[in-house]
Amino acid sequence: MPNHPSRRAALGTIAGGLLAPGPATAEATCRLTPQAVEGPFYLDPRLVRADIREDCPGLPLLLRLRVATVPDCAPVAAARIDVWHADAQGRYSGYRDQGDRAASTLGQTFLRGTQFADAAGWATFRTVYPGWYPGRATHVHVKVILAARTVLTGQVYFPDAVNEAVQGGMPAYGGRARRGRITNDRDGLLRQDDPQRRGVAAVSATPEGYEAVLTLGVPS
Repeated sequence: MPNHPSRRAALGTIAGGLLAPGPATAEATCRLTPQAVEGPFYLDPRLVRADIREDCPGLPLLLRLRVATVPDCAPVAAARIDVWHADAQGRYSGYRDQGDRAASTLGQTFLRGTQFADAAGWATFRTVYPGWYPGRATHVHVKVILAARTVLTGQVYFPDAVNEAVQGGMPAYGGRARRGRITNDRDGLLRQDDPQRRGVAAVSATPEGYEAVLTLGVPS
């Protein structure tokens, strides 16, 4: 993983001014996670793995997701969780015409993976902080699959202040016109699918980057 010269300074600003260091915690009350549009970039490369980075540049992110039933908040052991998201330059793997320069990522599998929840309902992915692309707030796509049936297709979002600190100050996310980078409040799909912001993760700084935690509430 590349170590950008400004990363230490950026982390110091984030930990000292925006977020208190320390592990994030899942919300205590389980509510249904809203269904969201799948988008055009889902594919299943059949990669069961915790580390989905494939040497992609960007700030390290530990994404911790817990699957629980609503309303009893019981953990869903062995739930399949698929995640996929854009890289620091706003490109998804596996598709043509990606990002500002219309690059092809056909045949690539970066920032995609599958985990199965443990007995407490948790799954952890080691990734990088997502990049943005025009018209959308920063997000990670997620699917929860139980007994070969998709029970949730959703999106995980991040606090605007963290998005700004990472994407506005780190080299891996730079070199692009700011035009098109929007906040959560300006994202039409977020307003439509998740007006109560249930998909916004709890985020905390770590020595390496960030940890983001969210409970995915599914029907019992």
